[in-house]
Amino acid sequence: MTKDKNVYINRELSWLQFNARVLQEAADKDVPLIERLRFLGIFSNNLDEFFKVRYATVKRIFDAGKGGKSELGGIKAEELLEEITKVVIDQQSESVEILNEIEQELEKENIFIINETEIDAEQHNFIKNYYYQEISPALVVIVLNEDIDLPELKDSAGYLSVKMSNLNRPDQYALIEISKTMDRFIVLPSKGDANYIITVDDVIRHFLNEIFNIFDYETISAHMIKITRDGELDFDSDLSKSFIDKLSASVKDRQSGDPVRFVHDKNIDSDTLNFLLDRMSIDKKDSIIPGGRYHNRRDYMDFPSLGRTDLLYERIVPLPVKGLSFEESIFKTIAKKDYLIYTPYHTFSYIVKFLREAALDPKVRTIKITIYRLAQISHVASSLINAAKNGKKVTVSIELRARFDEEANINYAEQMQDAGVNMLFGVPGLKVHSKMCVIEREEGDKVVRYGFVSTGNFNESTAKIYTDFTVLTANQKILKDLNKVFNFFEVNYKVNRYKHIITSPHYTKSKFFALIDKEIENAKNGKPAYLKLKMNSISSYKMVDKLYEASRAGVKIQMIVRGLCCLVPGVKGMSENIEIISIIDKFLEHTRLYIFGNNEDPKIYISSADWMTRNIDNRVEVSCPIYDKDIKVELQELFEICWQDNVKARIINETQDNTYRRNNKPKVRAQFDTYNYYKNKLEG
Repeated sequence: MTKDKNVYINRELSWLQFNARVLQEAADKDVPLIERLRFLGIFSNNLDEFFKVRYATVKRIFDAGKGGKSELGGIKAEELLEEITKVVIDQQSESVEILNEIEQELEKENIFIINETEIDAEQHNFIKNYYYQEISPALVVIVLNEDIDLPELKDSAGYLSVKMSNLNRPDQYALIEISKTMDRFIVLPSKGDANYIITVDDVIRHFLNEIFNIFDYETISAHMIKITRDGELDFDSDLSKSFIDKLSASVKDRQSGDPVRFVHDKNIDSDTLNFLLDRMSIDKKDSIIPGGRYHNRRDYMDFPSLGRTDLLYERIVPLPVKGLSFEESIFKTIAKKDYLIYTPYHTFSYIVKFLREAALDPKVRTIKITIYRLAQISHVASSLINAAKNGKKVTVSIELRARFDEEANINYAEQMQDAGVNMLFGVPGLKVHSKMCVIEREEGDKVVRYGFVSTGNFNESTAKIYTDFTVLTANQKILKDLNKVFNFFEVNYKVNRYKHIITSPHYTKSKFFALIDKEIENAKNGKPAYLKLKMNSISSYKMVDKLYEASRAGVKIQMIVRGLCCLVPGVKGMSENIEIISIIDKFLEHTRLYIFGNNEDPKIYISSADWMTRNIDNRVEVSCPIYDKDIKVELQELFEICWQDNVKARIINETQDNTYRRNNKPKVRAQFDTYNYYKNKLEG
C-alpha cells in the first residue's frame, strides 16, 4: 500500500492532536479548577518532550539533506517542521487563553495569582524576606557583553531576559536563570478568606532594581524566554569507560544539545529578540514560538492546593483485590489461581508485598526482574536489595536509557550493584521495555516458579496515576517462557522459541499477524470476526496496513488509542470497519490489551508493547496470554466499560478534530465506572 497522507496520519501531527486532547481537559469547566491548571502543566511538559525528541528527529532528517517523505508518512521534513510550528503556535495561544480564564475562575474562589505590580506593603515585607532568604543566594545572573560569548542556556530552563536602556549609551542585556530548585509558586499570607500566590518570576521582577543597581539605566524590563534542546543521547566510543560512565556523560551533554525550539514572551521588543536569536544562533529550522508572560508552565503540575480539596478530584482509595490478602502468603494464594491487579484502582502494594515475601522466604533461591522506570523513592529497589542481603541470587535487567529517567535509574543501579545484585544493562541495539518478574522457589525436591507480568513500570508513583494491568501467576508454562527472556538478556545471540508469550523483536509482528489472519479467515467464512485493541499508540505502517486488510475482509475492529494514531478509520474501501476512540481523563490510560475474537473463544493478551515500529523491532517486549477464565471475562468487561465511555471519549477520525463522543445512552465515564465495577465485585 502506498504511503501517502490519505492512507496514514503523520505521527508528529497526530501526537500534537493527542496533546490537544490534554489541553481540552484544561479547558473543560467540569474538571476541578486546580486540576485544570495541572492539565495545563501536563500539556506543557508533553510539549517540551515532543520538541526534545520528535521535532529534533525531524530536524535531524532535514539537516541530513533528506526529504523525509518515506520516514514521515508522505510529508517532506521541511514542510513538517513548518506545520508543527504553526500548530504549536495556535495551541500555545489557546493555552494562554485557557490560563487567563482559569485565573479568573480562581478569583471567584478567592484565590488570586498576583504579579509584581499588585504587591501591597504587607506583602512586600513578606516577599522581601523570602527573596533575601530563599531566592537571592541562588540567583544566577549573566551579563551579556559583546566581547564575551553567551554561555549555553540550559535545556528547558526558564530565563528572564533583561534589557536596561539609557538614551546616552547602548542597551545593556542580561539573563536571569530561574533555578528548577526554587518553588515556582510562593503562597503569600492570606487575608481573611482570600489566598494570594505569586510566581518566583514576578518576585525577581519586583527586585530588578536591587539586582542591577550597579548599572546606569533609565528603564529596565524583563521578559521570559526558554530554549529546548535535542534530547537524543550520543555515546562516545571509549572502550575503557563503563556503560554507566558513558551514559552519565551523555546525560550531562544533553544539556548542550542543538537547540530545536525557542519560546519567548510575545511582548518582548524586537531589538532584544533579534539580539538573543543572533547570539544563540537560532535559525528558521528551529521552532520560534511567541508565547505568554510565563513559560515552563509544566510547573503548574505542582500548583499548590491551598487545602482546597473542593477544587481537586476526589482522591480514590485503592481497593483490595478480592482473594488476595496482606496477612497471607502471596505465593500460596497464586499457586491456586492467577490474580489481576489493575492500578490505580487496586493498590500497588501487592507488588511490593510479593517482592518482600520473596526477599525473606528461605525457600526462594532466585529473583529476576526487568526495570524500566523506578520511583524516586523505590520500595521495589529496596526489596531487591533486601533480597540480595538475604543471600538470594537477584538479577535485575535495568534499562538505563529510559528517556529522561536515565539519571534516577543510574543511581539505583549503582545502589543495587553495591548490594550484590547481578545487574544487566540491556541488550545491544535494543531497549528492554518488557515488564516481568520470575522467582524460583524450592518446594520439596523440585523448583517451582512464581511471578508477574505487567503493562506498566514497577513504579509506586506512576501506579497512582497510570492505569496498568499486572497478572500474578504460578502458571509454570508462562513462567518458563518468561525465564527464557532473561536467558536472552545474558546470551543475546540465541533466539529462543516461546510456546505461550509473544516477544519483540523476533515474534510480535508475525504472531499478531497470524492472529489477525485468523479473524480475516473467520470473516470470509461467515463466522464472527472481531478485534478489540487498547493501546497507547499505533504508528507502525505494517500493523496499520494489516488492520486495513482485516477491515476490508469484514473484521469488526474497535480500538481505544490514547496517544498518537497513524491509522485513518472509517474510510470506505479501506477502513470502514474500524472505529477508534481516545480517552483522556483523571488517570493516564496506559494499559495495552489485545482481544482476538477467535470464533467466540477469545484469545486475550496484555502487553508492554504498543503497535509502534520501535516496540515491534527495536525493543524487548512481552505480550502475555491470559488463560484464567475469570480474568478473561474481567478484561473483556473492562474493555466494554471503556468502549461505552460517552463523557471523556473523543472520536478519532480523518479530520482529527477531537470531537467528544456524545449519545443518548446513560452516561458512562470509564475511569469512574471502572472503580465502581471493582467496588461492586468486592461487595458481591
